[in-house]
Amino acid sequence: MHVSNGPESETGVVLSQAAAWLEAGEDVALATVITTWGSSPRPVGSLLAVNASGAFVGSVSGGCVEGAVIAAAADVIGSGRPQQLEFGVSDEQAWDVGLACGGTVKIYLEKLQRDALPPLLDAIERRHAIARLVELANGRSALYPLAASPATESLGPAHEQAAQRALAARRSELTEVDGQTVFVRSFLPAPRMIVIGAVHIAQYLATIAGLAGFDVTVVDPRRAFATPERFPQTKLLDLWPDKALKRLGLDAHTAVVALTHDAKLDEPALIAALRSPAFYVGALGSKKTHAARLQRLQAAGLTAEQLQRIRAPIGLDLGGRSPAEIAIAIVAEAIQLWHRPPAAA
Repeated sequence: MHVSNGPESETGVVLSQAAAWLEAGEDVALATVITTWGSSPRPVGSLLAVNASGAFVGSVSGGCVEGAVIAAAADVIGSGRPQQLEFGVSDEQAWDVGLACGGTVKIYLEKLQRDALPPLLDAIERRHAIARLVELANGRSALYPLAASPATESLGPAHEQAAQRALAARRSELTEVDGQTVFVRSFLPAPRMIVIGAVHIAQYLATIAGLAGFDVTVVDPRRAFATPERFPQTKLLDLWPDKALKRLGLDAHTAVVALTHDAKLDEPALIAALRSPAFYVGALGSKKTHAARLQRLQAAGLTAEQLQRIRAPIGLDLGGRSPAEIAIAIVAEAIQLWHRPPAAA
């Protein structure tokens, strides 16, 4: 199964390997970081899958507790009963894994049912936000918003509300639901960046945004610009922007960046982006250029509220003016908005 690049790509690799083991008839335990205190090399929601042979994929620490987790996974696979593990990472261990000081991590281990992962992986592949809820005491699990599968329980209203809160806040968390401690693991689509215009700045932007975790696509109908030689290892679409965006689809996990300075290329893309839930819409150009652009977009039927969403001049004001510096400023601004709670954006 293909898994997109980005912050969730490692998660997809772990779940895909676990699903392959299950499909091959092997038993699998899944370890999830459910809480951390102090310094922790891995965030809440980090995953590690272990099969009955001891093979594993993923990470729940910088290497200091994996051995103990893998050993405990064998017990979970044998008994079928979930376990909660808590580890204190000493200052000496923390230094070994690249931290300044120690901390504590709590990990939940569960045995996966045979058909637990296909609906979850299907949602990830389709770029659908989905939450997996697990009651820690008994291992009952459910998916939201998917309907119950044979491997999951039905959701009550309180569980649905907990899932909705976690997805809206773009986080994974422990919570209390109907008297049960529940871990809600949010699986969000990797953030995408669709770049309009295979221009010089776009060459830097595609690389820097990719390193920052964005799944990047460069759109330009001018085939002399959008070439693999100029954009190695970057997805290219040689379509007109309005057609390209319709094909790609725009969701709340997508950033659209218009760089051509050509109204017939940039503005159809901006119109589509501003009418979508895209979390970031930016356009290259001076204040004077942008003022004229706003007049044309208003004449095209966009509202004042929609037009206020355009980040122009584009990028955080870092003071730089070179193509690489502008690309860094754009990525920084997109990251800032991506991590801002949606209600505040």
